[in-house]
Amino acid sequence: MRVSSDFLVIGSGISGLIYALKAAQCGTVSLLSKDQITEGSTFYAQGGIAAVFDEKDSIDIHVEDTLEAGDGLCLREVAQEICSDGPKVVQELIDNYNVKFTNKKGEIDLGLEGGHSQRRVLHAQDKTGIELQTKLVDAAKKEQNISIFENHVAINLFTDNNVCFGAYVYDKTKGKIMNFQASVTTIATGGAGKAFLVTSNPDVCTGDGIAMVYRAGAKIINMELIQFHPTSLYHPHAKAFLITEAMRGEGAKLVDKDGNRFMNKYHPKKELAPRDIVSRSIDAELKASGDDSVFLDITHKDPAFVKERFPMIYERCLTFGIDITAQLIPVVPAAHYTIGGIKATTSGETTIKNLLAIGEAACTSFHGANRLASNSLLEALVCGSKAAKLGSTICIDTGAPSKRPFPKWDPGEAEDSDEMVIIKQNWDEIRRFMWNYVGIVRSNNRLKRASHRLDIVMKEINQFYWDFKIHPHLLDLRNLAQVAELIIRCAKGRKESRGVHYSIDFPMKSDVLYNTELQISMVDRIPINEEL
Repeated sequence: MRVSSDFLVIGSGISGLIYALKAAQCGTVSLLSKDQITEGSTFYAQGGIAAVFDEKDSIDIHVEDTLEAGDGLCLREVAQEICSDGPKVVQELIDNYNVKFTNKKGEIDLGLEGGHSQRRVLHAQDKTGIELQTKLVDAAKKEQNISIFENHVAINLFTDNNVCFGAYVYDKTKGKIMNFQASVTTIATGGAGKAFLVTSNPDVCTGDGIAMVYRAGAKIINMELIQFHPTSLYHPHAKAFLITEAMRGEGAKLVDKDGNRFMNKYHPKKELAPRDIVSRSIDAELKASGDDSVFLDITHKDPAFVKERFPMIYERCLTFGIDITAQLIPVVPAAHYTIGGIKATTSGETTIKNLLAIGEAACTSFHGANRLASNSLLEALVCGSKAAKLGSTICIDTGAPSKRPFPKWDPGEAEDSDEMVIIKQNWDEIRRFMWNYVGIVRSNNRLKRASHRLDIVMKEINQFYWDFKIHPHLLDLRNLAQVAELIIRCAKGRKESRGVHYSIDFPMKSDVLYNTELQISMVDRIPINEEL
């Protein structure tokens, strides 16, 4: 089956949605969601969007905060562009999509988070992602030019002579492979947090877009830069639940099991230090003490304020028997945000023609070596909007989607897999050795061991899985292994410690600023019509 449209958008988070809504003003849009359209990182975002809305604040101050957090790897011109466009795109959310941010005394309530020198985080209590996703999905469903395809998993891009014409897509409901053709294809698939054992990311975040684009031959940069959120709830039944950084912005303190604060030992900003420093500090405390977690303490604040400001966290923690107004919250760091990714401009341009990348899957050099809190939703909005303008120009220049046929997807004699236990074993093994060897603190020996283990897993994939028919779990495993390899290779290539990348063998920063860059060779590219 073939679906043809002007725009193909792979991913349904905030960047994909805002891109689709704006591109729909120029042509037809096919919007793919790997799962239900609400399932993704945007929906679970608690904190908010960083943008200048206070007269005490300024674009220049926001830029400087971004550069300081980015530890030298941000491009100033990119930070200037995105921070400058921030107030406008956020205002569009309010005016055009009826997004409701929390107000206080008739004005937008601006939160303070780590690394920010001013209050500039717009939020909808602690449910910002739900508000954004719900309102943008509602708008997309009303747009006649947008066709939404839920439970559709992109397998491979179809490229020829470094030009993208669309993608092969697996319909999970019908169990069929479809050809989606378009004048412009846009990757908005989010990050790769599920490559690690402990993560804040939902299950869909297996680095699919990054892996697909790498296999197609585009440049990938700085994949070693994985940001770990300092405060993920530590509880055996609390899967991927964050305690937003905004809580520390409102006065919550990090303490050990005896109630002693420790961040004063590591940074003058204490709990409001940049995320990489807070995460490493917690990691150091846990390694020294042998404890399972540290604790976040907000019991000194008025209970009514805590319940009003953080209603979702309050209710969620209660389900685990923790009353955050009276008890300490056990927390540990978790893999949170993929800073590196597909090399792209702020308009989404990649190194493949007619292929754009936006959001967490892309690397624009806005975040540098360490993302400033709440700058991710800002980047997604700004770059998604700018990419829609570029995509519309490409669409007009290109004309109707190419009618050239995709090479036939030939499954050969592939059979259904009856060994899902092997897939689960490989999945768990990758995530565990990535956490142990390629986590918050790294070393040459750890990276070498991770690389060795991954080589074994990759051989098993090649040996056992090529004859299996397409299955979502196989696709996830394939992409998870691919991004794990990219992270390890880039980590080996960074001979310094900078931002979120810390190596005990190279504890100092290099005097030379550089990006780690990977691109698959033509001879190594996997044929696009192979079963896996």
